[in-house]
Amino acid sequence: MMSDYYGYGPDEATLGDRLTAAREAAGYTVEQMAERLGLGVDTIEGWEVDQAAPSDEGLGRIAILLSVSADWLQRGEGAGLVTPDADDLATELVELRRLLQEALQRLTRLEGQVNQ
Repeated sequence: MMSDYYGYGPDEATLGDRLTAAREAAGYTVEQMAERLGLGVDTIEGWEVDQAAPSDEGLGRIAILLSVSADWLQRGEGAGLVTPDADDLATELVELRRLLQEALQRLTRLEGQVNQ
């Protein structure tokens, strides 16, 4: 929910506010988002403080990357931020734990090969 990020409701939020909230909810830093979109950090930061706005094409790419609708980014209408439920989080935790265990096994195996 928007108020979780900024202390005011979605009707008062700007494109920059929604963009920042969606980026943070997706787990991207400004640098990571800029890299994924092939843009400069200054461009993303400018959008987030409403000094500039992305083109329609850019807005579409951002919406896809952040899993929100372009309408939501522009006007706060349509599919916006979705708060994952406990089952989704539990599933993600199980998957992350599995991936970490695989990585640890690979690391141990590689260290063993290096130390031989």
